[in-house]
Amino acid sequence: MTRPKYIDIHAHVNFGAYDTDRTEVLKRAHEAGVWMINVGTHLETSRQVVELAEKADEGVYAIIGLHPIHTSPLSVARVDPNESEKPAKVYETGEVFDKNAYRELLKNPRVVGIGECGLDLFRLPEHADLAAGAIQRQKKAFREQIELAIEFDKPIMIHARESYKEILEIIDEYLSTSKGRLRGNAHFFAGTKEEANAFLERGFTLSFTGVVTFAKQYRELVEMVPLDRIMVETDCPYVTPVPFRGTRNEPLYVREIAAKIADIKKIDIEIVKKALVDNAFSMFRLK
Repeated sequence: MTRPKYIDIHAHVNFGAYDTDRTEVLKRAHEAGVWMINVGTHLETSRQVVELAEKADEGVYAIIGLHPIHTSPLSVARVDPNESEKPAKVYETGEVFDKNAYRELLKNPRVVGIGECGLDLFRLPEHADLAAGAIQRQKKAFREQIELAIEFDKPIMIHARESYKEILEIIDEYLSTSKGRLRGNAHFFAGTKEEANAFLERGFTLSFTGVVTFAKQYRELVEMVPLDRIMVETDCPYVTPVPFRGTRNEPLYVREIAAKIADIKKIDIEIVKKALVDNAFSMFRLK
């Protein structure tokens, strides 16, 4: 096994944005020493990321799970400031979390986590009754995925939009009884320093995207979080880092995020690179 130089811990190379050149995207990452973990958003995409991992010789892993927006059979239209300046309609699948179907996928050794799971209170129906029902479905699916993660001793990959407080409350329901088996990462962390500390105190890690390369408000947050509790991700095809803004993102560009973290923390890039890889190996127990 060749040790990677970088690990993109949250990618979506299975998405349609890569249908015409997926092989080339994977090859560019591999040749640059970039490993990746592709993350499912519902059962179909979870199967896709497992298939991608199986086809690779090394350095491609999968996380499987149900994204909160896919728990309601609704469609919502909201402007996402991190992804687009134009409103985009998001069609949700209305999937009910099927533990047995996901258990089958967990038999594959390339599956290293559960998610992305959590709560998304940003993209909700405008009608109050519909929104309340959507939140309850999200919470139910989140709890079921936490329980599966504890059962298989896998970390959870948390998706949070305007919901850190509620997510921490649910995590606390399980921490005291999970006997140390509940661990995970807050993906695309965009909360406050106080919320960051709350995750750190519970033994979780935080991951940062290409946003840190162009949004100054992340500087204090990156400075505060200890290097041994940080991981890096592209969340590709979204949030492309500088200097590639305006183009489709890909795992190769995780290098720019690592470089920016080294710059913010004023730590030698080689030290940062090693720490980021070590952190990913430890959290996801990669082999």
